[in-house]
Amino acid sequence: MVKYIKIILLVLTFSTLTAGAEMPFRAAWIATVANIDWPQPETIGQSEAQQAQMITLLDSLQALGMNAIIFQVRPTADALYLSELEPTSHWLTGTQGHWGDQTPYDALRFVCQEAHQRGMEVHVWLNPFRLTLHTMSPDMLADDHIYRVHPEWFWRYGKQWYFDPSLPATRDWICMVVEDLCCRYDIDAIHMDDYFYPYPIAKTPLPDRKQFEADPRGFTAIGDWRRDNVNLTIQAIHNMIQRTRPEVQFGISPFGVWRNQDRDSLGSATKAGMTNYDDLYADILLWIRNGWIDYVVPQLYWEIGKKIADYEVLAHWWAEAVRGTDVKLYIGMAPYRLGGANEAAAWKTGNEIARQMRLNRTIPEITGECFYSTRPLLMNPLGVCDSIKSFYRE
Repeated sequence: MVKYIKIILLVLTFSTLTAGAEMPFRAAWIATVANIDWPQPETIGQSEAQQAQMITLLDSLQALGMNAIIFQVRPTADALYLSELEPTSHWLTGTQGHWGDQTPYDALRFVCQEAHQRGMEVHVWLNPFRLTLHTMSPDMLADDHIYRVHPEWFWRYGKQWYFDPSLPATRDWICMVVEDLCCRYDIDAIHMDDYFYPYPIAKTPLPDRKQFEADPRGFTAIGDWRRDNVNLTIQAIHNMIQRTRPEVQFGISPFGVWRNQDRDSLGSATKAGMTNYDDLYADILLWIRNGWIDYVVPQLYWEIGKKIADYEVLAHWWAEAVRGTDVKLYIGMAPYRLGGANEAAAWKTGNEIARQMRLNRTIPEITGECFYSTRPLLMNPLGVCDSIKSFYRE
């Protein structure tokens, strides 16, 4: 009898510890912009075919051991869900805001139901300031798009259009979109990637000098003013989530280098040609220190040993960045590079992703991984899926 009591107590103790322990984050990005991962072009405007394809993706990711997806629901100020604020994405229907002959369905609600049935979290991925891609014209926007109502909220850079981050009205609009998602959907997190201010184009200045001169808000350097525009956006989204649904996480997946050490003693020992702080005006360290985000997923899409941006150097740098804070660190990884004809030798010899996952397990602050993106991952280049399953069985 005593023997059985001891066994029961041991099982209860183990169950309690397991329940209290947080599972590592194991996720993949499902990109919808340009139909990268879903829905595939041949299924545009076909709801049943799209749903069947999504089920296949979710089943495949679950089989790898994934416990979360990062699902892109707002790639270009549009919606892969039923929204009264922004039109349905043309990546879903073929024409922005129009369903043609088919009955509208709520793609996000469907994804939430299917993912949660499989024990997978749903992190909804929004691009905050992007209005169009270079392949899109504003003429493609739906008649009821906010661009039609407030064209003064936007500016053009290169061949693309963006919300003007300096305007309180645009920050309020983005917060309304996030609030709508938090209130109406069973989501686990709001997620944004590396697109804040646009990636710089050589010899092409950003078109916001007049806005800066008209309302510098006490800043003398335009770079500091731009960073503050993004800071105000991130802080406002954080505050809104806390007021509305505090259990929803807020995560950012930035470009992999915050700042180079030759520009800032707090930076990494890298020589990246572009950085978050100096070029995208995203001060990730500030957001971590202020607790405005719950997790960070730096996109470390380089190999171990790369001279200008070494994966190992950056993994340790980001670990130091979150140390002593409540912000969780997951690593964004690049299986799409494996076996590429024009890639460095590390991506062609053996399995660089497996090497990186092995390194991740030596750094305590790294508590998860996220893979970009689903379709190239599931093609299993150089056996990466087999490696992932092996790691996630441990």
